Amino acid sequence: MRGSVPLYDAKAELFRTLGHPTRIRVLEILQAGPTPVRDILAELDLEASNLSQQLAVLRRAGLVSATRTGSTVLYELATPEVAALLAAGRAILTEKLVSSEELLAELNASS
Repeated sequence: MRGSVPLYDAKAELFRTLGHPTRIRVLEILQAGPTPVRDILAELDLEASNLSQQLAVLRRAGLVSATRTGSTVLYELATPEVAALLAAGRAILTEKLVSSEELLAELNASS
């Protein structure tokens, strides 16, 4: 099929999108369910404009979706597989870091 992107390129782009700590943290926050932007912002130490940019990147990648109710915009994970991907990443890191008690403690405290 001409003009299509090879699967490995699409996967690489997905992982590039996930390669930003703020985006990962936003996805972690959204695992709890639909969340207003103001609540996401309250969890993060960054400017509203920066959060807006990061949410736009996640939306374009199809990882989150947004709905507006009045003046409130709610974000949520676009699919349960996003949470599964985060869990897989956590499992890989946990296995990799078993020998490091300090890093393992930080992983357990961040959930």
